[in-house]
Amino acid sequence: MTSFLKPENALKRAEELINVGQKQDALQTLHGLITSKRYRAWQKTLERIMFKYVELCVDMRKGRFAKDGLIQYRIICQQVNVSSLEEVIKHFMHLSTEKAEQARSQAQALEEALDVDDLEADKRPEDLMLSYVSGEKGKDRSDRELVTPWFKFLWETYRTVLEILRNNSKLEALYAMTAHRAFQFCKQYKRTTEFRRLCEIIRNHLANLNKYRDQRDRPDLSAPESLQLYLDTRFEQLKVATELELWQEAFRSIEDIHGLMCIVKKTPKASLMVLYYSKLTEIFWISSSHLYHAYAWFRLFLLQKSFNKNLSQKDLQLIASSVVLAALSVPPHDHTRGASHLELEHEKERNLRMSNLIGFNLETKPESREVLSRSSLLAELVSKGVMSCVTQEVKDIYHLLEHEFLPLDLSVKVQPLLTKISKLGGKLSTASSVPEVQLSQYVTALEKLATMRLLQQVSNVYQTMKIETLAGMIPFFDFSVVEKISVDAVKHKFVSMKVDHMRNVVIFCKTNLESDGLRDHLANFAEHLNKARQMIYPPDRKPSKIGALLPSLTEVVEKEHKRLLARKSIIEKRKEEQERQLLEMEREEESKRLRLQKITEEAEQRRLANEYEQRKNQRILREIEEREMEEAQALLQEAEKRIKKKGKKPIIEGEKLTKQTLMELTLTEQLRERQEMEKKLQKLAKTMDYLERAKREEAAPLIEAAYQKRLVEERLLHEREQQQEIEVSKQRHEGDLKEKERLSRMMDNKEIYQEKVVSRRQAEFNRLRREREERISRILQSRRQEREKMRKLKFYLRLEEERQQKLHEEEEARKREEAERRKKEEAERLAKLAEIAEKQRQRERELEEKEKQRREALLGRTSEAAMKPTEPPPRPLDSGSTAPAAAAAAPTPGKYVPKFRREGATAAAPPENDRWTNPSSRLDGDKWRSDDRRPAFGAGGGSRSSSSWSSSRRGSDR
Repeated sequence: MTSFLKPENALKRAEELINVGQKQDALQTLHGLITSKRYRAWQKTLERIMFKYVELCVDMRKGRFAKDGLIQYRIICQQVNVSSLEEVIKHFMHLSTEKAEQARSQAQALEEALDVDDLEADKRPEDLMLSYVSGEKGKDRSDRELVTPWFKFLWETYRTVLEILRNNSKLEALYAMTAHRAFQFCKQYKRTTEFRRLCEIIRNHLANLNKYRDQRDRPDLSAPESLQLYLDTRFEQLKVATELELWQEAFRSIEDIHGLMCIVKKTPKASLMVLYYSKLTEIFWISSSHLYHAYAWFRLFLLQKSFNKNLSQKDLQLIASSVVLAALSVPPHDHTRGASHLELEHEKERNLRMSNLIGFNLETKPESREVLSRSSLLAELVSKGVMSCVTQEVKDIYHLLEHEFLPLDLSVKVQPLLTKISKLGGKLSTASSVPEVQLSQYVTALEKLATMRLLQQVSNVYQTMKIETLAGMIPFFDFSVVEKISVDAVKHKFVSMKVDHMRNVVIFCKTNLESDGLRDHLANFAEHLNKARQMIYPPDRKPSKIGALLPSLTEVVEKEHKRLLARKSIIEKRKEEQERQLLEMEREEESKRLRLQKITEEAEQRRLANEYEQRKNQRILREIEEREMEEAQALLQEAEKRIKKKGKKPIIEGEKLTKQTLMELTLTEQLRERQEMEKKLQKLAKTMDYLERAKREEAAPLIEAAYQKRLVEERLLHEREQQQEIEVSKQRHEGDLKEKERLSRMMDNKEIYQEKVVSRRQAEFNRLRREREERISRILQSRRQEREKMRKLKFYLRLEEERQQKLHEEEEARKREEAERRKKEEAERLAKLAEIAEKQRQRERELEEKEKQRREALLGRTSEAAMKPTEPPPRPLDSGSTAPAAAAAAPTPGKYVPKFRREGATAAAPPENDRWTNPSSRLDGDKWRSDDRRPAFGAGGGSRSSSSWSSSRRGSDR
């Protein structure tokens, strides 16, 4: 970073860089100068540098640089000239606003310039592509490219200025002005997100102001001017929040205003409080908090009546009517009935909070929970004389809905009054903070109230009623809406009823014996019955107390024991709670002690640092004084030397003189020497003047004589040159006459030649023109033929494309038909093959049947032939041991006999009957085995041997 001896040099360097287009380097130069610790003393040059610095920051949209520079400049001029900082910040905001407005007007002008005059002209391809790719209109794109960056920078400017000016008592007015301009910016351009952030920023600034009370330049909120500025800012915030319909932010602004009033413990002016309550009415109405809305209207009425002396009777009547109608719009049932303990606590806290906002101070006792209620508000209206100020229609509807019992005629009498009330209202002439009052907004709530009153009164008279009759009695709503209203009323135990849609009736039932209509009657009836019983059966005069107490003594002891145990547990819990509280208190005291110790240590460190700084400053001042004394001593010695050289007597003594005296003596000596030097110079100048005048007097006649001589010489030279010029001119004229006479003989030939050349060039020109026309006609003809050829070619190509398309479609249709035909032939072939296979299987089954019959016949004959040679010869009966063995060895016809049982039969059997050695019998056995295995593969599949046989059979058939 380049260092400058003077700030003016840095400013000149920055201007030179700006002139050559290097704004970034100029900004870096000024930023380095501002942030340097070398220039901490304020001077006018720094203000000019800051003006140039903020201009560069705005031109280049460098918000971070601007914030850094303004913070450094605030450090420089906070204690010296704070108005300079104010001027720089105002200039900064003015430039940012001007740039944003310029960008906005430029975007608007660009949008107007882009309007196309020719509505039939086609769009350019690049415009179409850009519109399809970006997906946005021209205005949105221009806003995004031109306006949005400057608006972002303007918003960043407001945030930077608020951050720099926060909690600064010397710039409170500028802080308030910046906040107001930021609010107007959000309002003008509908910036809801930025408005929320702005409110949060201002809220945090106030919280930090209350948190750090030992700040050096902290504003004093107890001062009237500071309080008024802070309140004006919050009220402006409230106005903008309601205009932007940010109701949650508006309610938080109300809480900010109330918190500010609680901090300073001072009520603002009546005009601001009227605005406060008017905005509260809007917020509570939007949030459907009708009770708090009515209380806010009541407070607004009291303020207007007390402080607005110019309030006309008509305006007062409208405001009073709004108060009464708002109170009547509150639902008549109790929302807290049947609620849990937690809900009741929440409702109590909410009532306490809202009452503080509205201005009614509630106590935190349980019995004061019902202070904010509909009944208490109506009683307040009557006691404060509000009912005497309202219109006649409002009075009538109040008496009808609150004091009359007309279950059949209530809606008939209420409806015309509601029609008249909906037409009342208008602008107020004197209540500036309440511009207009419209009573039509309460008509819907009053219709619901009339419906609930009618249901309540009808339930006291009737037990059942048809739905058509009840719907006819309530002309305000359809029965579906009436049913919803009745559900809400039943839920809060305002009325007890059921709707039976099957019987098409409404049933009014008294399920609660403690209802409002029967509570007093049942209590009085029970009291009278008790008196009558005592008169008929008077009690005994002296009953035995011990006899009465003995039966219940055990229960009393047990109950007392349980009570004592419960009390003991409660005491233990209380002890534990007290110990916990003591521990908490000890912990808090310890934390407080640590904080105080830390604060003390920090204060001690600050004190030591301050003492060190003071000693350092004193040492520096002492060194400066010593250095100045040495310089003065040196000046004195030098002056004495000069005086001694001149032979004068020194009249000063250095030991007895102070620094100031030495400086004065030195300056006096210097002044005297300067005067002597001036006198010498004046004497020398006078002498030089005399000498110069004498020289000029002596040279004057010599100069005159030389001048006269020069005039004579120049006159002779002029005459001689003029005579020579005359002679040369005569000779040139004679030569020209001779040349003219010589050339005059060629004039006829020249004209003939000229005519030839002109005629030849005219013929050449005509020839070239004809050739050009013929060439142009040939080009036009060729272009015409080319266009005709291209049209024919395009027509042929289009016909060819259509023909190719038609051929392609025909080919596709032919392929589809071919595929369908092949599919049909394949299906037919498969059907034929299936039929042939079925016939083949049928033939195989017939062959198998025949083979089976033949095999059975063959096996039958073989078994018979085998049985005959193995029959044993008859033996006598006494040989009992061999007879059973022979009987057991004899095979049974048609039954399988194992080999070890038929040894004798096998030995006696002829060799040709052995099926393992006889080829014919082995073949028969193979057939038998193949026949036995075939059914295992299923009826449709066949065996491997049968399939091979059938395939060989088909081959032989072919």
